[in-house]
Amino acid sequence: MNYIRILLSIIFLFAVQCRLAAAADCPSYGDTIVVGSIGDASTLIPMLASDATSHEIAGLIYDGLVKYDKNLNLVGDLAKSWDVSPDGLTITFHLKKGVKWQDGVEFTAQDVLFGFKVITDPKTPTAYAGDFMEVKTIEAPDPYTIEVTYKRPFAPALSSWGDIVVLPKHLLEGKDITKSPLARNPVGLGPYKLKEWKTQEKIVLEANPDYFEGRACLDRYLMRIIPDPATMFLELKSGGLDWMDLSPIQYERQTNTKFFKKNFKKYKYLSFSYTYLGFNLRFPLFKDKRVRQAIAYAIDKDEIIRGALLGYGVPATGPYKPDAWFYDPDVRRYPYNPQKARALLAEAGWRYVNKDGVLEKDGRPFSFTIITNQGNDVRERTAQIIQYRLKKIGIDVKIRPIEWTALINDFIDKRRFEAVILGWTTGLDPDIYDIFHSSKTGPKELNFIDYKNPELDKLLVEGRETFDKKKRKKIYDRVQEILAEDQPYVFLYVPMALPVINRRFHGIEPAPSGISHNFIRWWVPKDEQKYMTR
Repeated sequence: MNYIRILLSIIFLFAVQCRLAAAADCPSYGDTIVVGSIGDASTLIPMLASDATSHEIAGLIYDGLVKYDKNLNLVGDLAKSWDVSPDGLTITFHLKKGVKWQDGVEFTAQDVLFGFKVITDPKTPTAYAGDFMEVKTIEAPDPYTIEVTYKRPFAPALSSWGDIVVLPKHLLEGKDITKSPLARNPVGLGPYKLKEWKTQEKIVLEANPDYFEGRACLDRYLMRIIPDPATMFLELKSGGLDWMDLSPIQYERQTNTKFFKKNFKKYKYLSFSYTYLGFNLRFPLFKDKRVRQAIAYAIDKDEIIRGALLGYGVPATGPYKPDAWFYDPDVRRYPYNPQKARALLAEAGWRYVNKDGVLEKDGRPFSFTIITNQGNDVRERTAQIIQYRLKKIGIDVKIRPIEWTALINDFIDKRRFEAVILGWTTGLDPDIYDIFHSSKTGPKELNFIDYKNPELDKLLVEGRETFDKKKRKKIYDRVQEILAEDQPYVFLYVPMALPVINRRFHGIEPAPSGISHNFIRWWVPKDEQKYMTR
C-alpha cells in the first residue's frame, strides 16, 4: 500500500503480508479500517492482475502454498510443509486439510493443478507464466499432496507458489477465465471476502469467519478510491480515512500538529520499491545508449531526493534496494555531470543548429514527452526536475500526467509512449527475468520498453538455475553492471514508505517485512471502536 504507485509486482510480497500471523485469539473483535487508494482494482483474479490495488485486495481474499513471514523467511500457507529432492529438481508440497473455499467447498490439490494449467495456457493473458513454464511435470498423488518437478534447477521455484496460481477448480473449470464473474465477485480462501465493489468509489471486504488461520480481528476492510492525494489527505484529517500512505511533504510538514500526534501514528522505512525513468527503446531517439547515458548524467538524483522526496529516499543505482544481499555497491554510477552529458550527446551526433537552445540531429530536434500517473505529486515533481535539468543540455521535455487506469491500459500496454516515470516493487529474490529478458516484450508482458541484451538474457537464465548464494551474487553483480552500462532505465531513487494509521488500531508490529505482516491480528478496543457491523 505504497504512496508511490506500483505498476506491477515482481514478487507479490505485499499482497501476502497482511495474512502472515498465526492463529491467535483477538483481544477484541469488531470495527472497520478505512484505507485510501489513488487507484481502483481492475480484476480480483491474481494471475490476470497487473496493478498494485488489485493485488492488495486479492492478497486478502486468496492464499498460496507459501508466504513470507515478518522476518522475510518463506513459510507454509496452504502447504503445511514441503520436501525438496537431493538434486533440487522436485518439490513435494503437503497441503493442509480441512481448508475451505469461501463457498464451503474443500480446497484440494486439484485446485493447484487447475491453477497451474490455467496460468501456463497460452490463451491466458498473464505476465506471470514464466516461472511455471520451468516445470517439467506436476502431479497430485492424493488430494493433499502436490509434486512438482522442474526441467532444470530453478532458484525462485519455492517462492513462486504464492497466491498467483491457486484457483477454485469447481467454479472455473471449462470456462474462459477472462470472462469469469470471479474477476468482480471472487471466491477465495483468505481472511477476508468481498462484500461490495463500486467502481472508482470503494471496495468493501468482510472477515471470513471460517478462515483456517482464525478469524481476523477487524470486521471489515474498506478501501476508498480517491485519485487526488490532496483530497485523500483532507479525508484523513476529517476522519474519513484510518490509513493512507503519505507524500513526503505530508509526512514532513502537514502531520506535526497536536491533532495528528493525538490521533495518528506515523511509520517510516525503506520501501521494497524503486522509481525509474524508462525509455521506449522502439523510439528512435533512445536507441543509442550514449544518449541514455547522457540523460543519466544530466539528472541530479540528489536534487530529486531533496526536492521531490524531501530527503525521504536514497539514490537508486539499479533494480535492487541497497540493503538487499544481492545489491552491488560498486556498480557504475551516474553522478550529476552536465559536461559529460553534453560530450556524449555530441559524440552521438547531436548539435546546436538554431538559437532556440534545442539540440538537433538530421534535422530533428531532441524533444520527447514523459508520461506518469496523474495525482502522484512526487512523480510529477520528479518529472519537472528532470525537465529543468535536461533543458540545460539542449533537450526539450514535455510532461503529461495521465489517470492511472488509462496510463496502463491505453499507453503502457499499447506501447504508446516515449518515456515514462513509474516504479517497481522489488522482491526478496534477485530474479528480474520477467522485467528485462528479451522474451518478455509481448503484449501485457513486463518488458514493455523493448529492452534486449543477449548477455543479460543468458545471465538471467543462469541466475535462475543457480542455488549457490555466492555464485548467484556474482551473476547478479554482472547483471547490474550491464544495466548500468545500457541504461534502459535511469534508476532514480528508492523511496521511504511513509504510512500513517489511526491510533485506535492496536497490535501493529514494525518488522523487516514492513508493518502489515500481522494485519489480521490488528484490533481495536471495544470502547474505541468507530464502526459497527451487523
